[in-house]
Amino acid sequence: MDELAIRVEHVSKEYRLGAIGGATLKGEIQAKMAKLRHKENPNLKIGEKEHGKNERFLALNDLSFDIKKGETVGIIGRNGAGKSTILKLICRVTAPTKGNIYLNGRITSMLEVGTGFHPELTGRENVYLNGAILGMNKAEIDRKFDEIVEFSEVGQFIDTPVKRYSSGMKVKLAFAVASHLDSEIMIMDEVLAVGDVAFQNKCIDRMKKVAEEEGRTILYVSHNMATVKSLCNRCIVLSHGQVAFEGETEEAIAVYMQDENLDNTTFFDTSSVKRHPKCSQKHLLQNLHMFESESCILEYGDKFPFRITWKSENADKLLMKMVINGIDATPVGVIFGGELKAEKGINSAEFNFNTSYLVPGKYTVDVILYDEDKAGNMMFHDRTTALRFTVEHGEKSLKLKHWFKNWGNAVLPCIEQIIGDDKNV
Repeated sequence: MDELAIRVEHVSKEYRLGAIGGATLKGEIQAKMAKLRHKENPNLKIGEKEHGKNERFLALNDLSFDIKKGETVGIIGRNGAGKSTILKLICRVTAPTKGNIYLNGRITSMLEVGTGFHPELTGRENVYLNGAILGMNKAEIDRKFDEIVEFSEVGQFIDTPVKRYSSGMKVKLAFAVASHLDSEIMIMDEVLAVGDVAFQNKCIDRMKKVAEEEGRTILYVSHNMATVKSLCNRCIVLSHGQVAFEGETEEAIAVYMQDENLDNTTFFDTSSVKRHPKCSQKHLLQNLHMFESESCILEYGDKFPFRITWKSENADKLLMKMVINGIDATPVGVIFGGELKAEKGINSAEFNFNTSYLVPGKYTVDVILYDEDKAGNMMFHDRTTALRFTVEHGEKSLKLKHWFKNWGNAVLPCIEQIIGDDKNV
C-alpha cells in the first residue's frame, strides 16, 4: 500500500428495492392488509409499481481496481453504470455490501454541488463551515481564505447569503474550498458541469497543478469526454457495475463511445429519426450509403464514395454540409458539399471522401441540409447523425503513427514555402 492511494477489492453494493414502504405505521398496516386480500397497495401512486421486499438491485458487482499516488484517473460510463456509487463508497458516505476499500491519505470530496452549504449563511461563513466539514481547522482556513475567495471569483458577494447565489457561483465557491484543502486524494463527481467554460478551464489547470506539483491523487467522474481527455492520464470504464476497460484515456473513451454494430454498417437509414425542432423539414435526409465498401473501417489515405438520399417537398435550391466529430463529440471540421439539385420527391447525390485529412481514430458525421436567402441567412431543413466510421493506420500513415497520438484529429493541408522574389509579392 506504500505507493497506492486507493485500492478497491471485490466490492459489491446491493440495494433492496421497495424496502422502505409506508412512511407511517398506518400506511404499513394498510399495505399489509391489502396484500393479504390480494389487492393493490392503497398508498401507491397511480401507475406506480410495487417492488417485492426481496427484490434486489446490484449497483456494483465484484469491482476491483488500484489507483497509485499522484495519478489523475477518470471514471466514465453510461448512466447507471455505478460511477457515483463507487465514489460514495470510497468517501465512506455508504458502506459496501461485500469487499474492501483501502485508502492511503486524507480525502477531499465533491459529490454534490454546494454540499454542506447553508443557504442562510453568507459566502464567508460557508467557507468556514464547508472547510470545517472537509476537515480544515480555523487557522488553516484563515491562512487560505483570501486565496480561496480570489479563486472562486465571488469576492464581491462573499458577505451575501448563499441562497442568493446562482448555481454557478455556488460551485465556484465549493470547488475553491475543496481544492485548497491539504489532502492527498481529491474526489470529483461532475462538479464542473455547472461552471462556465472559463472557470472549467481554470479548475482543470488547478487540478493539473495540484496533481503534478503537489503529487495529489485525483479521481474524476464526468460525461464531458473533452474534459476527461484533457485532465486524466488513465481511465476506468464502468458498465453494469463492473470494470469494462482500464487503461489509457483515449482507448477508454473509444470503448465508452463505441457501438459494436456501427463499424459493420454501410447503410444508414435516417428516415424515421426524430428531427431537431428548429429544422423546417422541407427537405429530409432518408439515408446515407457507403457503396463499394464492405464496412465502415477505412484505411488512412483511402477515398471512399458515398451517396445521400433525401426527400423534398418541392423543387428548390439546396446546400449540404457535413460536420466531422471526434470520439469525444468535439467537432473536428466542416465539409461543404456545394449546391444540390433538389426536385420534388426523392433525390440523391454522390460524393467522394478523402481520409487523408483525419488522424486514425473513430468519427461521427452530422449531415446538414440547408439553403440561404439573399441576405446570406441560413435556413436549416434537416440535421442528423448519419454516419459513423473508423480510420485505421495503413501504409501511408505507419511512418507518422507516433506523431498522430497527441496532436489532434485533423491533418491540415501542407504549407507552401515562399522562395526567392515570391516573398516580396
